[in-house]
Amino acid sequence: MKKISLIIAAFVVGASLLGLTGCSGYSNEWPYRDDVQTISVKMFDTKSFRRDYEYSLTDAICKQIEAQTPYRIVADDNVADTQLSGYINSMSSAVLSTDRESGSALEDEVRVSVTFTWKNLKTGEMIVDSKTVTGVASYAELMNQDYDYAANVAMNQAAVKIVESMEKPW
Repeated sequence: MKKISLIIAAFVVGASLLGLTGCSGYSNEWPYRDDVQTISVKMFDTKSFRRDYEYSLTDAICKQIEAQTPYRIVADDNVADTQLSGYINSMSSAVLSTDRESGSALEDEVRVSVTFTWKNLKTGEMIVDSKTVTGVASYAELMNQDYDYAANVAMNQAAVKIVESMEKPW
């Protein structure tokens, strides 16, 4: 009987210690800031010689914010709590694989680099200051895919990373 109560006591102490330290990396809190309800998304700019991709990037960011966050997008900075702005640094392409006989490209890659800033308009605080994210996508002309297809996929990947950066730090 004494052994059983000793085992139970040891189990209770062990479970208590595990409960205090074992789950320290997890939280039930909302991953987004409580002090932000609205966001103004400015049209992203481009420093790349490839034009018009800034429109699809801005559109992808807005769709990601609407789908993944509690924030509401507004057009007027006077109404918005925060402002998101940025630019496309570069868009590059590279050949991933070539045909042995002809030397023509079988698969290519598009890489997009985007720098963005997220500013609290009420306090002037830079929530995210000049952070750079990258989106990468591959395409194959033999599969009726082209540069535009891969560039849009890469833009969507960059938009996902930007919205992920809007989460509170752990």
